[in-house]
Amino acid sequence: MSGRARLALCAAAATLMTSCALLPLVAAPTWLFQLVPLLAVQTGVGAAARRVPLGRPLTVAAQALVTLVLLTLVFARQHAVAGLVPGPDVFRYLAELLRQGADDVGRYAIPAPLTDGITLMLIGGVLVIGLLVDVLAVTFRSAAPAGLPLLALYSVAAGLSDGGAGWLWFLVAAAGYLMLLLAESRDRLAQWGRVFGGAPPGPGVPEAGAVAPVRTGRRIGAVALGVALVVPLALPAMHGGLLDAAGTGVGAGNGDGGTISAVNPLVSLRDNLNTNDDRQVLTLRTDTSDISDLYLRIVSLDEFDGTTWTPAQRHIVGVPDQLPTPVGLGPDVKRGTVRTLVRAADWYAQNWLPMPYPPSEVKAGGRWRYEPVGMTLVGDRGQTTRGASYQVTSLDVQPTAQQLAAAPQPPAALQSEYTKVPSSLPKVVERTARQITAGADSHYEEAVKLQDWFAVTGGFQYDTSVKVGHGPGAIANFLKQKEGFCVHFSFTMAAMARTLGIPARVAVGFAPGTVQADGTIAVSQRDAHAWPELYFEGVGWTRFEPTPTRGTTPSYTQSDTPGSSLPEEALPSKGASSAPSASASASESCSSTLRKLQACGSPSAAAVPQHDDSGTHWWGWLLIALGALLVPAVPLAPLLWRKRVRALRLGGHARTPEGAAVHTLAAWQELTDSAWDHGIPPDESLTPRRAADRIVRLGRLDPAAGTAVHRLAGAVEQVLYAPSPRPAAGAAEDVRRVTEGLRAGVGTGTRLRALFLPRSSVRVLWAASARWSALRSRAAAARPALRRPSGQRG
Repeated sequence: MSGRARLALCAAAATLMTSCALLPLVAAPTWLFQLVPLLAVQTGVGAAARRVPLGRPLTVAAQALVTLVLLTLVFARQHAVAGLVPGPDVFRYLAELLRQGADDVGRYAIPAPLTDGITLMLIGGVLVIGLLVDVLAVTFRSAAPAGLPLLALYSVAAGLSDGGAGWLWFLVAAAGYLMLLLAESRDRLAQWGRVFGGAPPGPGVPEAGAVAPVRTGRRIGAVALGVALVVPLALPAMHGGLLDAAGTGVGAGNGDGGTISAVNPLVSLRDNLNTNDDRQVLTLRTDTSDISDLYLRIVSLDEFDGTTWTPAQRHIVGVPDQLPTPVGLGPDVKRGTVRTLVRAADWYAQNWLPMPYPPSEVKAGGRWRYEPVGMTLVGDRGQTTRGASYQVTSLDVQPTAQQLAAAPQPPAALQSEYTKVPSSLPKVVERTARQITAGADSHYEEAVKLQDWFAVTGGFQYDTSVKVGHGPGAIANFLKQKEGFCVHFSFTMAAMARTLGIPARVAVGFAPGTVQADGTIAVSQRDAHAWPELYFEGVGWTRFEPTPTRGTTPSYTQSDTPGSSLPEEALPSKGASSAPSASASASESCSSTLRKLQACGSPSAAAVPQHDDSGTHWWGWLLIALGALLVPAVPLAPLLWRKRVRALRLGGHARTPEGAAVHTLAAWQELTDSAWDHGIPPDESLTPRRAADRIVRLGRLDPAAGTAVHRLAGAVEQVLYAPSPRPAAGAAEDVRRVTEGLRAGVGTGTRLRALFLPRSSVRVLWAASARWSALRSRAAAARPALRRPSGQRG
């Protein structure tokens, strides 16, 4: 491999290694697997253009054009001319997809779902960085400035992840850059000619060449990385080193960000329901006269493993003064405002803050942080609800049954995240769900049928003494026994909803309490409750109540017609107010800052770019294209390999005696391989002069070609045996003249075989076998050194 090809490979590897710092930003790493072949093609085009060679501007233009074609093939094939050539429609579509990606970045918390827009931003951005690195390091041979785009890529990753890229990603990125610098230095060093590294080696000891400088460069790079990692920890004034701890408590960091761990609150819920001493937990005072919907929500459980539901690890931020509009809530849905003052008992210590949902403003003292996905508050560094008093302003969302029934499809990312069910879920769950909801015309009707089946018509009994259950069969056992408490009902309905394609999660908190004589509301331990929340675009996360004799059935699911299990769709929810909306719509109130909190209203499904999944996926077309290239490449591989080897052997060489000697030996090797391809196998036991006689005799060469063979053989003997070799000019031309003579002396079949199936191509297998043997020898030689006792001198 030439020095420049090795440098191009290192530039692509450095870009790929630095791009790994982007992995913590998204939920799935699949984009990286899509990036690898695209970056390889981009690098290969640059290497081919430089070998032609094309001028520097043309090389950059060729790489940029191929990059655009690759992005078109992957993201906008349906808008391209002939499915490949980018036109105006492609640019408009890619611009729209980038805009959607920017909106998704502002909307979702880290790690964000891998939407099409975010995927384009990741892959397209890394390809642009890769192009810049290749241009600087390889085309213009300046590897040091190539670190600037790599630094920009890493800085974006580290900044967006709030330090989440971590010391490991820094180490990977830095190692890639140092590898690029080392490759460039080695290439430059090789162009100087022979390297003098001190006293000459003794007899029989091979010259070190560039090994000593390369080894020194590696050591310097390792020391530099060690200093960058360790020094910030050793100096007291330098906080926030790469290995510095992120903080303590539930929320990590300095209070401006961090994550909340996935803690299961169900043990506390079960203990509260089965307690013999029903103590009061919370005291409420509110300005609403109807407390039937005054559920106090603690946390949402959105990860389902087939047995239980748990809260996912989420990014948390500081509590904003005004909380954003809930995800999915549109401007057409009526809503009111409810203000609630909450006082927690001195003995009640909870990490989450119980609040009506959805909250729009929270005034609470202490170290609380906001989790935007579930719209919950979590204590930081040991903060709990013990003795806390706080005020919550919440929205009383009042959708109609018609609005819920007419809800469009949710965004693809949300649909994918909240409809996932594990393969271990028993098939009876989905089968039962489809039997119950047979004949339903919408997801809303399916949800109402599920709720009514659990709460009214299914024959279920409420019993807190039943265990939650373990293993994949827990839900199937509940469906068979038909006994359980709120955990069983909410878990099972949410799982069934997901099998029907309805986004679902489980909320844990308290059902409405009991009104006291002084107007306050007492919430006790036995009011602890769990209920499913289903998502409907335009309304958002919506509460359902499948647990019999517990809580209150939502008014938008109650039937106003005898004998019907579905409500009148034209009638608004009970208690709906004709007052104007208390909160602006998502599009009006959602600033860029609030979008960072991931709580802005969702765009309609029509606004999101849709893809036709019925056709071949992008990777299918990529495999087809690669297959189309491989079909002719496989039979032509020996031909291409011989042409490449011949070009290297007969190409230019260093204008030094050493360079001329290497070139002469390479030319002789090419001559003997050409003779082999035309039916004259090599005989390594012969001297160059005898081998030349044999080639002239068996190849029936003309006098001019025979003279060229003997002239080259004499030059080889000069290199091998003369004390002061005299370089001979014209070795490459002599080889070409002999090859033409060999071709003229054989038949058409032999000529075709020499062209397409050259016998000398077997040297590829010999070289691979030799490398493998050398590798095994090195491994065998290293074993005794590894086993040597530490106190033994070697």
